[in-house]
Amino acid sequence: MASGKTLTIGIMDAPYESANSTTALRIINAALEKGHNVNVFAYEGAVNLTMNAQQPHPNPVKGTSVEQEQHPTTKDWVASLFKLANAEDVKLDWVNCGLCVDERGAGDWIEGPRRGGPKDFLDASMASDTTLVIPTK
Repeated sequence: MASGKTLTIGIMDAPYESANSTTALRIINAALEKGHNVNVFAYEGAVNLTMNAQQPHPNPVKGTSVEQEQHPTTKDWVASLFKLANAEDVKLDWVNCGLCVDERGAGDWIEGPRRGGPKDFLDASMASDTTLVIPTK
């Protein structure tokens, strides 16, 4: 059951480039588990977090297969966040910045996120109890 609290998070880092994206996903997961509503604004490289074409890979250096490596993809993690929000009966609104999507050709994403713009981040922040921006370096 929702607590009535809403958190807005702005993310900028592309997947697998730094711990920032992983940290953001963990914060979102924790907030949803605690019954909070979460708005996400993915900006710059973060629009790639939800790209449908992501695939797990083997590790030839270690000699492991795809199955053995169990390499997580951010698209699967984000999809699991939507499932968690549904199970917890809370709202997850994930907005991919349309300008950033177009610049990167990142328009094929998983089910759940929507296209928006910087005004969506402003509106979400104004309506939230708190806002967290996880910038790049």
